[in-house]
Amino acid sequence: MNTRRLASLILLACTVGGSLAACSSGGSSTSSTPTPTPSSAAAAPSASSSSTSSAAAADAKTIAANWTAFFSPKTPVAQRISLLQDGQQFATVIRTQAAAGGLAAGATAKVTKVTVISPQQAAVTYTILLDGQPALSNQSGTAVYQDGTWKVGLASFCGLLSLENSGDTSKLPAACKSAA
Repeated sequence: MNTRRLASLILLACTVGGSLAACSSGGSSTSSTPTPTPSSAAAAPSASSSSTSSAAAADAKTIAANWTAFFSPKTPVAQRISLLQDGQQFATVIRTQAAAGGLAAGATAKVTKVTVISPQQAAVTYTILLDGQPALSNQSGTAVYQDGTWKVGLASFCGLLSLENSGDTSKLPAACKSAA
């Protein structure tokens, strides 16, 4: 199926960028770079019970903005790492894909729906675009609230890695196995 093959190529360039082998080599990658302070788009969820629906709407906007930023090649690598649940475990993958260029330079994500499920989790519907054109439409994902920021859920990121590998999870980073 051509669409699935194109989607696999896009996901390869966007999320892996040739660094999957480095990430799954068994060694751990550590960084002394501090996690950047979340941007204003990463504000904490509101706890007011009288404005629950407005808080959920604000969280939904924040989640959409953070997902879009995570998948944008224009977003600095340190910020992308901070926008992924347990992102430091995938720092090598994200850094390598950012340096790879190619298809990754034209790939983005568009969030079409966010449903806040709890103060810690939300369901996200999104589309991966290549040069502005849908390449992988209406995907289901999860956002999680971690360390004061709404982030792309590890299960979603690992799901994309699995899709890129035609469902073969044996080559995925160890952190993906615990997210299943």
